Parts: sequence; C-alpha cells; structure tokens
Amino acid sequence: MAVKQDAAKARYWQNLIREAARSGLSIREFCRRGRVTISQFYWWQRRLKQQPRPRTKRRSSGKGAASFVLVSEEGGSLDAGIELVLSDGRRLRIHKGVDETTLRAVLAAMEN
Repeated sequence: MAVKQDAAKARYWQNLIREAARSGLSIREFCRRGRVTISQFYWWQRRLKQQPRPRTKRRSSGKGAASFVLVSEEGGSLDAGIELVLSDGRRLRIHKGVDETTLRAVLAAMEN
C-alpha cells in the first residue's frame, strides 16, 4: 500500500512541477499561490530528477521533435526570441538568428 501512495505522491508532484514550469511565475510566487512550501517543492524536484525516467516513443518525422509552449502573449517581452519549456521544467531560451545546426545540437544534448 505504501508503494501506491509513494507513486501517487510522485505523480502529484510531477504534475505540480510541470504546472509551475508552464505558469510563467517564479517558483516562489507559484508556491505562495498554491500554498506549497518552497523547500518541499525543491525537495520533490530533486527527488524526481534523480529517478530514472522511462523513455517514451516520440511521434515525429524522424528529425527530432520539440513541443512548444506559449509563455507570454505580450509582444516583445522576451528578449530571447523563443523560450522552450521542456516537459521536465527546464527552460531553453533561443536568441533570434540562432544557427539551425547549433540549435539541433543543443536539443540533442538536452535529451541525453
């Protein structure tokens, strides 16, 4: 029974961490609004990163896929050009005019 509870807690925190990444808020503000302690948030984030993640099949045309999330509707508010929010909460800011080969190399390195 404890194993099921642990799995349920892990799923809950995975979803909460993803939601925080997509919110566009700072972690401090997200936790304040959600009534979650910051230390608890970071503890779960570290714990979940340490667990091996199952590899999932990607649906793509074979040339690598990325999912994009709109982080802001305010035009010009992002001086980076594009910001990718990955499923594990990591963010990648891509400046305007980046070389496609360089971008593909960075994305491939982030998958490993």
